[in-house]
Amino acid sequence: MLNIVFVEPEIPFNTGALVRTCGLTSSKLHLVKPLGFDMEDKKVKRAGLDYWELAVIEYYDSFLDLYNKYKDKHNFYFATTKAKKRYTDVSYKEGDFIVFGKETKGLSKEILNLEPDHNIRIPMLKDYGRSLNLANSANIILFEALRQLDFEELE
Repeated sequence: MLNIVFVEPEIPFNTGALVRTCGLTSSKLHLVKPLGFDMEDKKVKRAGLDYWELAVIEYYDSFLDLYNKYKDKHNFYFATTKAKKRYTDVSYKEGDFIVFGKETKGLSKEILNLEPDHNIRIPMLKDYGRSLNLANSANIILFEALRQLDFEELE
């Protein structure tokens, strides 16, 4: 199982879309509060469709609560447009955590400084000043990790 972390997500659709992805890939979704929406919001529910029963979701009051719980057992990779290392430069392992920040600001410097060698990016136009949608970014990196693990237990 791989782990996707959304730190303080703001847009219900992105989280709902990842519920669907995580459910269909046997990945766990970790959500760090505060959330910018209620998980019962119809936009979240609609994006997740009927995949909610497949998804495993855990909630945390702070990222450090999550990090301290798992850091000694699993790798953490931090998605940011500021990294030099590409997400394809990583050799992912079962149980790894892939961490994403809020849609408007990304991950905080405090989080990015926890393990700077594990900051990763998706290549994209540099001068545009914008980045890919959060759900799309999570899917891109998650599926690379799943590919490296030979899509274990997936058909």
